[in-house]
Formats: sequence, C-alpha cells, structure tokens
Amino acid sequence: MSYKVFLKHSDAVFPTSATYGSAGYDLSSCVEDVVPAHKWKAIETGIIVQFPSDCYIRVAPRSGLAFKKGLDVFAGVVDSDYTGTIKVILMNNGDEDFIVKKGDRIAQMIYERIYKPTLEIVSSMADLEETIRGAGGFGSTGV
Repeated sequence: MSYKVFLKHSDAVFPTSATYGSAGYDLSSCVEDVVPAHKWKAIETGIIVQFPSDCYIRVAPRSGLAFKKGLDVFAGVVDSDYTGTIKVILMNNGDEDFIVKKGDRIAQMIYERIYKPTLEIVSSMADLEETIRGAGGFGSTGV
C-alpha cells in the first residue's frame, strides 16, 4: 500500500521512518523560524499528503525534542479531505527560544485508522449503562 506525497515547497523534505519499527514518519521544516520560549508557532513542512478516507494523520511530538528542548505539538490531526500543506504547531515549553532550521525534523506523522460509529441521542441518563467507575475522572482510578 502506498500513499501520495507532493513536495510543494522547494525545500520540503520527503517524510521517512528512522527504523523498520518506527510508528511515525518524520516531518521536517521547509523554513527557518524561531519559536519563542513559552510560546507556540505553526511551522511549515511544505508537503501535501493524500491517503484513504478511513485514515487520518496524527501529528505527534518527537521524543528527543520533547525531552531535550521541551517542545510539544498542538492540534495534531490531518483529515483525509485536507488538501493543503501540513503545518506543525510547535509549543516551546522551554526557557530559551527554539531555532528551527530548514530540514530540521520537528514532528512525526502517524497514520491511524478511523472508527466512526453511528451516534444516537438518548432522552435521559437512565438510557445509559451504569459502570463501576461511574462519573469519576481525573485520577479516580489511581495516580
């Protein structure tokens, strides 16, 4: 199975996996930019991808950048009907500005299958099944 990738920007980098077992494909910046400390910025990759409608792309952080530089990725979903270039919203949780150079691997894209159930509205809480957990959340099952 193959999905299509168009390098729209002249400095765009074709996404690759580091190893056979890697879940994601590295996304690289096609521009130079700065993500200020404690701020976020959308960084252009310059690529357009096309893939089946039963999938979406999750844009996820790279563990090394998260651990070493405090970088995270915001709002990382690319739908199959999106036809623009992929941008990565980088959040710099560090105390120093993060310099992005052309070709830097800034995130990873992971293809995931979608399960879209039919949603049914119910008229009362009594129509919902009870569970042992109930409405407990945010640490209710332990930390």
